[in-house]
Amino acid sequence: MKAAQIVLSEDDRATLKGWASAGSTQQRLAFRARVILNLAEGLSNEETARRNDTRLATVSKWRGRFCKAGLPGLSDAPRSGKPASYDEATERRILAMLDEQPPRGYARWNGPLLAERLRDISKHHIWRVLRRHDISLERRRSWCISTDPQFAQKAADIVGLYLDPPDSAVVLSVDEKPHIQALERAQGWLKLPNGKALTGFNHEYKRHGTTTLFAALEVATGLIKAGHYQRRRRVEFLDFMNRVVAEPGRQIHVILDNLNTHKPKCDRWLARHKNVQFHFTPTHASWLNQIEVWFGILSQQALAHRSFTSPKQVRERIDAFVQAYNQKAHPFEWTKQVVYSKHPRTKYADLRN
Repeated sequence: MKAAQIVLSEDDRATLKGWASAGSTQQRLAFRARVILNLAEGLSNEETARRNDTRLATVSKWRGRFCKAGLPGLSDAPRSGKPASYDEATERRILAMLDEQPPRGYARWNGPLLAERLRDISKHHIWRVLRRHDISLERRRSWCISTDPQFAQKAADIVGLYLDPPDSAVVLSVDEKPHIQALERAQGWLKLPNGKALTGFNHEYKRHGTTTLFAALEVATGLIKAGHYQRRRRVEFLDFMNRVVAEPGRQIHVILDNLNTHKPKCDRWLARHKNVQFHFTPTHASWLNQIEVWFGILSQQALAHRSFTSPKQVRERIDAFVQAYNQKAHPFEWTKQVVYSKHPRTKYADLRN
């Protein structure tokens, strides 16, 4: 049987030459274009197969496809692919299993446990389904719901002080960090057999007592005032406040949490300090107090994984950090991250330094 003749129009020939020579063309499409161009020159199937280093059946296939469908015939035919192993019913079974109790002895589900219970679904597909629905079986979130009936009023009062403080007034964020431990642990570097060295600290430690830090953050400037005490009773709190408000004449607004140390028995002290006004955060809303953010900075940059042989060393380290911090202090950028919750008092604060 005589092979079908290949006759190209000028447009088809230009298109095929472009496919054959363009570096961005898929290799399989460029190969097919060269085959058709060779056949259009009058070469036989055998000669075209030798020139393109391919099988005779391959040349015959693309000759037939082009004669039947033209340029679209050189594209890949649609393929059904491998039949799906799992369907939507499988996904619903996986998600429904998460509502059931895990096996006895386990606190929560994981991929292998789900696969063992479902039997006919691989753990890899289970993980794909969980990722698709943004479900992490290991992740746990915590929240704190304020039970304060005056939450809105107190929160608005404090946020107002941050965003629009009274003219010529000082706004201070005050709290204490109790029981800071003086832990002595070996630190330095460890040489490995391959010649590399690791820096770090030993997990063994020795206790040398504790100290309590009182701190006040000036909201407008970011400056810190600190005081060290053995305990955190009302007497220590008032002593620290006497030092903080020693500068006379200026109106001072102090933001505090609801610890009983800070509460009403300080009325006599406030009566002697007419220029000072206390503002208490709502119950379970310590995130409204900016000094808590600075305590986190202190812990990470000055205290974490350090070695101390006495509370005195801890106090000296804190004082050195406060001195260095105050040299480049600046106010926090107060923002509030929006978190969707059905409870109106479930809030999260995002303070960025």
